[in-house]
Amino acid sequence: MSMDKLTANVDRPESSSIAHATMIVACSGGTFFDRDYYVDIHLPLALACWQRHGLEGVTAFFPRDADAVDVSVGVYRFRDEAALQGALASAETEAVMADVPRFTDATVCRSIAIPL
Repeated sequence: MSMDKLTANVDRPESSSIAHATMIVACSGGTFFDRDYYVDIHLPLALACWQRHGLEGVTAFFPRDADAVDVSVGVYRFRDEAALQGALASAETEAVMADVPRFTDATVCRSIAIPL
């Protein structure tokens, strides 16, 4: 399945010694998904809420097939695992999660990837 891609990055120093952590958020099913809202409103909201906790960038992927089960995949890249966990535990997470029904009624699942 091919997917369209949108990337929003914040300035950050590059270093191969940093052990980044990634949160992958997939939205599946549902009756609607507003791509424009997700890209223009939700992703900037997540950046605004979690950047101070170590969120360094987000990328959104969308299937080309209108009948695909997965309607979007968001990849959230954090400085490290502690930054990711800190962001999820922060009070700002409530605002990020409360925004989800504004762009979809799909099932939202998240996976966390950390270097081995």
